[in-house]
Amino acid sequence: MLSYKERFKYFLKERNLKYTPERKEIIEAIVKLQKHFDAEDIYKQLRKQKSNVSLATIYRTIPLLIDSGLIIETLHCRDKVLYERIYNKKHHDHLVCINCGKIIEFYNGEVEKLQDEICRKYQFVATEHRLGIKGYCKECQDKLNIKNNNSKEKNKRDIKHDS
Repeated sequence: MLSYKERFKYFLKERNLKYTPERKEIIEAIVKLQKHFDAEDIYKQLRKQKSNVSLATIYRTIPLLIDSGLIIETLHCRDKVLYERIYNKKHHDHLVCINCGKIIEFYNGEVEKLQDEICRKYQFVATEHRLGIKGYCKECQDKLNIKNNNSKEKNKRDIKHDS
């Protein structure tokens, strides 16, 4: 299996694009990021690496990284677009806390099986799917005094706001 750098170089070469020093630094920064990230996180990581790559260059490179299969746009959370590395990584889905931003990754074979059944039923060929469930993590439920009764509408009414 190719490394991230090798995979990206190969992808760019196939499209007659250059593997520039800036692109090299961006891919190195992404490899160091261990969690979900946005363009600003890449920028901060590059600063730690004493790089002068601009935020604009990062934004221009992100579509190439997505098209190369190295990262995917995973979530929209708190007015940010979050990405994650997917090359050599198993598929999973996400629980996202809308209060603190915590992201919990999970895999459930029953969800995958249901997805396959739905595709068969509608004679649909899936190329990808993303499941992101938004709600409140255990810590935020406790802080906000939210009852966990698994009813979306009831939970909205049960949230007690401090006045």
